[in-house]
Amino acid sequence: MSTENEGAGVPSEAKPPTGPQPDSAPAPASGEPTQAAPATQPAAPPPPDYAPRPAAPGTAGPAEHDRTQPLPPTPAAHPEQPPAPSSPYAAAGHGPAGGWGAPPPGGGDPWAPPGHQPAPKKRNGGLIAAVLVAALVAGGVGGGIGYWAAGRNDTGSTTVSASGDPEALNRKPTSVSGIAQRALPSVVTIEAQGASGDGGTGTGFVYDKQGHILTNNHVVASAADGGRLTATFSNGKKYDAEVIGHAQGYDVAVIKLKNASGATLNPLPLGKSANVQVGDATIAIGAPFGLSGTVTTGIISAKDRPVASSDGGGSSASYMSALQTDASINPGNSGGPLLDAGGNVIGINSAIQSAGNGGGMGGESGQSGSIGLGFAIPIDQAKRVADDLIRTGQPVYPQIGVQVGMRESGDGATIAQTGNNGSEPVTPGGPADKAGLKPGDTITKLDDTVIDSGPTLISEIWQHRPGDRVTLTYKRSGKEHTTQVTLGQRTGDK
Repeated sequence: MSTENEGAGVPSEAKPPTGPQPDSAPAPASGEPTQAAPATQPAAPPPPDYAPRPAAPGTAGPAEHDRTQPLPPTPAAHPEQPPAPSSPYAAAGHGPAGGWGAPPPGGGDPWAPPGHQPAPKKRNGGLIAAVLVAALVAGGVGGGIGYWAAGRNDTGSTTVSASGDPEALNRKPTSVSGIAQRALPSVVTIEAQGASGDGGTGTGFVYDKQGHILTNNHVVASAADGGRLTATFSNGKKYDAEVIGHAQGYDVAVIKLKNASGATLNPLPLGKSANVQVGDATIAIGAPFGLSGTVTTGIISAKDRPVASSDGGGSSASYMSALQTDASINPGNSGGPLLDAGGNVIGINSAIQSAGNGGGMGGESGQSGSIGLGFAIPIDQAKRVADDLIRTGQPVYPQIGVQVGMRESGDGATIAQTGNNGSEPVTPGGPADKAGLKPGDTITKLDDTVIDSGPTLISEIWQHRPGDRVTLTYKRSGKEHTTQVTLGQRTGDK
């Protein structure tokens, strides 16, 4: 996969949060796929599995990435299922509707969203312990599973005894129950319907009192142009909504409620993902398989996990340096909040890893769910993106202006010898060119972070802002060098 001169190459295998990386890698052959380092949006990497989407074929899903699942047919338009990402991570937040939430119909990416996951595509080099390809987790159930669970009649009956005094249970405000009670009224279930009629479900949460809702791009992308969106609160009130802006590369989107002047909007408090530590408690809220208001708990099991995912067509990709959690995340969780022990949002659930398709979310048939590997977009990054989208409607990406090989060698991000479609692999006059980088150089570190692949380079660059100055360590002819690079910028996903 390739992108314009933006930054890094295709996701290699999931990079461990820490650990040495090979310091050099052979320059990619001219025939090897390359991707522009964050200067333009990278082409889709090997499909990450998004959380399985009920109606989309498999990819790893967001939340990690929830897979999306097609909503059951209804007389009215229902959320459209987004194409399943083609990577081991699956979108977790949304169903059939476009975006990372649900696997694209007929798609076969390892990152396919939960719900329906296309058969996983083979990736060059296979996964190396560097960049995870996850499936987006949008759900396409659209309440179908929820209805079955609530509507089925059992012949037997069970009596449950509990204390008559709720206070006797001592549910403190800092308990999971206390945090859930405060947060649930600010979490919405999103139904997205595209022009084609396909739909899916995902999750979002109140961002401000003006009615902005923060969610995943893959949850709402299918309804961004001419589609229909609705957001339903825990009290059952449903509002139409519109897409204010969406960023495919970051997998972040902002929608705004319509005619919600009488709605009670309590924005969830935002934490600092930079302060999160491995072992910290987490709480995930979403609508897995259409079951709104579901609360699960876990811990932060890893930080700075490179995760790549793509749409079912493999034409574009999303990258994140994710928070990894073992809180249960499934199709329909995509776009929902990942909270810390204080009830503050530290991430947006976006994709999941599944064992069903050899590393992706779910198998070739059926829909996969949580195996304890969920991925969330750090809120520090998501907030920057959301503010840009609200202000201008367009995402802004930092870039260095190189195209890197997409082969997953684990040795670093190697600048291509030949650019895509006859372009220069190092953009003339761009940040990398000014810093002295040349085709064939292998970038092994960005500041103190080990770079083991193109996707890792992209996800790390995207943690910064345009204008930031970073130190790149690279190998040339077997010798190690360092150089200072001032990041450039690209506006929009095209």
